[in-house]
Amino acid sequence: MSIDREALLKGNRRALAKAITLTESKLDSHRQEAQQLLESLLPHTGNSIRIGITGVPGVGKSTFIEAFGLDPSSPITGGSILGDKTRMEVLSQQNNAFIRPSPSGGALGGVAQKTRESMLLCEAAGYDVILVETVGVGQSEYEVASMVDFFLVLMLPNAGDELQGIKKGILELADAIVINKADGAARAMADQARQHYNNALAILHHNHFWQPRVMLCSSLENKNIDGIWNMVGDYRQRALDAGVFHPKRARQNQEWMWRLVHELIDRRLHRDPDARAVCDAMQNKVNAGQTTPYIAAHRIVESLRNI
Repeated sequence: MSIDREALLKGNRRALAKAITLTESKLDSHRQEAQQLLESLLPHTGNSIRIGITGVPGVGKSTFIEAFGLDPSSPITGGSILGDKTRMEVLSQQNNAFIRPSPSGGALGGVAQKTRESMLLCEAAGYDVILVETVGVGQSEYEVASMVDFFLVLMLPNAGDELQGIKKGILELADAIVINKADGAARAMADQARQHYNNALAILHHNHFWQPRVMLCSSLENKNIDGIWNMVGDYRQRALDAGVFHPKRARQNQEWMWRLVHELIDRRLHRDPDARAVCDAMQNKVNAGQTTPYIAAHRIVESLRNI
């Protein structure tokens, strides 16, 4: 698959879309080509703010993201969104916005791998804000939080005793909680919810340079969208001043590398028949109490040397 690298670096949307399609391919030849392309583009990446956005069902994620991207005071000269294009009709028509549905399943690393690579390609194409919308609840929230600079959790005004089903771990990941739909009769409930979440965040451990904030907004009425942009900008500047912005990205890349090492080993063990036979034999011996898990694991790893 031929990719016009120079066109991509100039922001050509067709070249960018084609490059993302290449990274999503399951063909080994395409994977190798995609990795070579990505490696050549690395010097042109990293010049963006990466923002992850999650939220409970019905919170209005797409409406918020569209308002966020269309806000006239936003710092975007070119923004890329990895999310649901069908629900952002107005934003998708903007020349400075590139929206791509999040890839799903299948290959090594699944959604997380392809999303990370899509972010790099969008940065190489000159997009200075990358928004990543989680595809649901559960593991995807942790995946997205591990690849972005700023993680934003959207909530509804009617805060409940169980934090609306959001796990404590998600709150620990949050750099900000934004209570959407804080308008009309719901405004009073939103104020109560803000205090509720402020209390919840106060007992959690966070980094030294930033105390997560709770903010209100109305995506439909475009209220305080600019305030949220200002908050993200404040976070970025504080992270840079504290010397943690780029080290955090380096740590994310390192953690992802080791995760891929484990996944590649697992993939090879399952695909190679000789290695698979060793795995089955060792598993049977462990089950029968004939060897220790450590010795079995050691022999399985050793079997990779002959592949």
